[in-house]
Amino acid sequence: MDRADLEAVALRCHQTLEPLHSMVYFAPEVEQAFVDAGLKQGRMCYFAGRAAPLGPVGAGMVTATFYNFSPELVARHVPRAWGLVEPDEVLKLRFAKAGEALRRLLGAEAADSAELAKLAGLVREAAEGCTPEGRPLYAAHADLDRPTDPVTALWHDITLLREFRGDGHIAALVAEGMSGLHALVTHTATGEGFNEQAAKATRGWSDAEWAAAETDLREQGVLDTGGGLTERGRAWRARIEEHTNAVATGPYRHIGPEKAARIAELGRDFARTALKAGAIPRELFDRS
Repeated sequence: MDRADLEAVALRCHQTLEPLHSMVYFAPEVEQAFVDAGLKQGRMCYFAGRAAPLGPVGAGMVTATFYNFSPELVARHVPRAWGLVEPDEVLKLRFAKAGEALRRLLGAEAADSAELAKLAGLVREAAEGCTPEGRPLYAAHADLDRPTDPVTALWHDITLLREFRGDGHIAALVAEGMSGLHALVTHTATGEGFNEQAAKATRGWSDAEWAAAETDLREQGVLDTGGGLTERGRAWRARIEEHTNAVATGPYRHIGPEKAARIAELGRDFARTALKAGAIPRELFDRS
């Protein structure tokens, strides 16, 4: 594949597999297990679950690696979470309940199917093409023991690809000089991510902070008066996405075009099944 084809397949595979990873942030059995163990319901469960592979890190590390969350929100939950439940215990619960949740969303027949086993093998092979340099969240997850349960192992390998890409996306944002809050505001303005209220609520930014960011971006010529992206804003976002895709190609170069296309094909059907089963709350994206 040439560079453009590699970048396109990297994006296609990411979009296809993303719901199969992200369902972990909304699955009731995952949060309930964390709460039962001693974590506080809500954002603490999110931060502890995703950051646990890094060990008992402080708020600064989580803010840096997660990037678009309010530092004040992070600091309310980290490192407090580690005094309630140790990272190793969080990881055990996360793996157990992620597999349970994905199996529920897909249904027993699909979860045990030959097609899922084929997808799992391809995703694992692709993940073997990831490298750790400059990828802290990927590297931390890659250091974990791979689960033995096949459905949980698939979720873990998808997570490796997801965090590998995410680390590269942050590098692109830093290279373009786009802050975490500006990244969130401009992504929301594309209409492709969370709606504004969901973005503020989940990332911890106040109305005043959001409005100040919008004012700054308008003064830079990035947002128009209606809150949409200007031509300059669209070009800025496009450069970031192009950079993100370019540095996410390693896994798909590793497996080649036919296997990459098969990941997208197989993953699409399973992602649709998971989404129909309620993997991701649609109200987070509703702009009506």
